[in-house]
Amino acid sequence: MRKLPPLIRWTKSSTVLLSGFFLIIFLIIYIWWPLAEEYVAYVDWRGPWWLYMDWLLIGIFLFMSLTIVARADLRTDGLIILVGTVGGLVIEAWGTQTNLWFYYTNERPPLWIIPAWPIATLSIDRITRTLSYFLPKRCQRVYKILYWLTFAIFSALMLIFVSPTFNKSYTILAILLCAILILTPTDYRQTFLIFIAGAGLGYFLELWGTTRQCWTYYTFQTPPLFAVLAHGMAAVAFWRAGLVLKMLGARFGLFRPQPVKSGDEA
Repeated sequence: MRKLPPLIRWTKSSTVLLSGFFLIIFLIIYIWWPLAEEYVAYVDWRGPWWLYMDWLLIGIFLFMSLTIVARADLRTDGLIILVGTVGGLVIEAWGTQTNLWFYYTNERPPLWIIPAWPIATLSIDRITRTLSYFLPKRCQRVYKILYWLTFAIFSALMLIFVSPTFNKSYTILAILLCAILILTPTDYRQTFLIFIAGAGLGYFLELWGTTRQCWTYYTFQTPPLFAVLAHGMAAVAFWRAGLVLKMLGARFGLFRPQPVKSGDEA
């Protein structure tokens, strides 16, 4: 019988990542205290306070806390954090500058939302590992069909959703980048799994953000389907960017690729 993977394994890197996660949250609350104070003010602490608690946010927070510490390794997670941070800043700049979405603080983009991107990217990495372990590696033809079907649908939705901003250079660059990534797949199975993991987590993030009016899309949907799938596309873009950085790092001797041990794909 095949042994279950050690999906939750505490490492020294887990301590560092979880400590950094809590430190970031503390800094966000401290620096943007008026926003935190406004949020807490919605809770009636003299009555049945549990009815006013944001259980969806708490659930997302606990889930992401658990996933980012699972088999953490700073040698690889450091690159994920870097790519997620830079990529998240670019995506937020594109969306807010073109008015595809806006935040209730009217910042374009708000800096307090940027740390959410690397944290979500780490969580997506763990989800993908789990999917990769449990789903069959055979039937590559099936994954190829799923890949082209999924990204054909995404591409159509993207063109429809961003059509009001075709006159913006940001949008043209975003479309070209997505087209290049989609038309040059490196691994159909891995790309499909990353997309599914990103869209799955993205649904709950978008559901929370849009229903709490933290951010609002120009369509006023809560949330729009494209926004959910866009998290999957972003995860794929971050993964591909990481592969490029690893290749460049190995070429210039910045690091040596770590060998993958048997059973470590989860």
